[in-house]
Amino acid sequence: MNSYMNQYKEPAPILDKENPFESMMERFEIAVKIIGLDQGLYNYLKAPVKQVITSIPITMDNGSLEVFEGYRVIHNEVLGPSKGGIRFAPDISLDEMKALAAWMTWKCAIVNIPFGGAKGGIKCDPSLLSNGELERLTRRFTSNLLDVFGPDRDIPAPDMNTNEQTMAWIMDTYSMHSKRTETAVVTGKPLLLGGSLGRKEATGRGVTSVIIGAFHKLGINPNNASAVIQGFGNVGSVTALALFEHGVKIVGLSDINGAIYNSNGFNIPELIEHVERHKTLIDYQNAEPITNEELLELQCDVLVPAAKEDQITFKNASKLKCKIIAEGANGPTTAKADPVLQSMGILVIPDILANAGGVTVSYFEWVQDRMGYFWTLDRVNRRLDRMMHAAFVNVYKSAEKYNVSLRIGAYIIAIEKVAQTLKLRGIYA
Repeated sequence: MNSYMNQYKEPAPILDKENPFESMMERFEIAVKIIGLDQGLYNYLKAPVKQVITSIPITMDNGSLEVFEGYRVIHNEVLGPSKGGIRFAPDISLDEMKALAAWMTWKCAIVNIPFGGAKGGIKCDPSLLSNGELERLTRRFTSNLLDVFGPDRDIPAPDMNTNEQTMAWIMDTYSMHSKRTETAVVTGKPLLLGGSLGRKEATGRGVTSVIIGAFHKLGINPNNASAVIQGFGNVGSVTALALFEHGVKIVGLSDINGAIYNSNGFNIPELIEHVERHKTLIDYQNAEPITNEELLELQCDVLVPAAKEDQITFKNASKLKCKIIAEGANGPTTAKADPVLQSMGILVIPDILANAGGVTVSYFEWVQDRMGYFWTLDRVNRRLDRMMHAAFVNVYKSAEKYNVSLRIGAYIIAIEKVAQTLKLRGIYA
């Protein structure tokens, strides 16, 4: 038995975790009933158009052979080439990939970009792999999916435990087989390889944009508002800084090591410097340690779950004391929690709208790569803010029109757009 398998442990199942595909389908079913979607279109849109499971053999650093399992699910290609992240994690599953791919389809439709939805990943524990092993794993995965990936077919991006370097390996592997440099085959690349300015901050900036839009709708002055943010990674830290710059008081924060509270609000630039030095929020001065459960239940104007899925459930939804939830993470609220939050009058800005800033700037990156002409950071940010604001307004109008939550209003917009496009294109047979 090799060293990787000696260290690897299969993740224990989380007993109260909802099946992500079933959770997505529950919202989908509500929306299609409201709009009276044709049964044939329903059957077409509910299932992925392609599901790939591939074995990835690589030689480990100690010379042994290890075989990993990789996935790529393409949910829909009606609006354009499919788009979605690649994640490396020990607990990924086909159902999770199917749900995330579908969410990407709806997300792209909501922000009005010409992409369909996809998602992929490799079942592994990246913390147990060397940089060389990760490179060989990524390159073999890419090689196995050469007939799937392509700037006009399917465009990966970074996700959980993958980054700019991972995307560079995918781009290089694809380019070597294509006999030409294809920068547009992935997004989230390093700037030197055709990446876009503003890409790293895009998701957090988009979350902030819709929060400010919600403040205006509810008559909340940002200078008198408070926020709690679960997760202080890329999305959480950027959102915290952007809200801080808008005058919002950030009273609660968390990372993987724990949560902290300060009723007077944190100095976010100073806190970011602390995290850069110490790699954690913990031990920051002028902070009271609290549990993750206490963090979610703090009194605030806006709660931003920007960490893991299934954080707001039927069990804890009734204990929340916020006015707005802006879902920075994918699937942080379970389907069973939705009606509870709606009955409490909490405005939930769903993930397929709130965190769509990332795919929006990924689209900008793809456009720039295709043109060979790159925009300034100011232009990227202005276009992102404009598209996120327009999407929020459209979703809000949809929710008012059908007297539903913003989540169902968003699903209605997305499903109608994809269904209408499919009708115009027709079914090739």
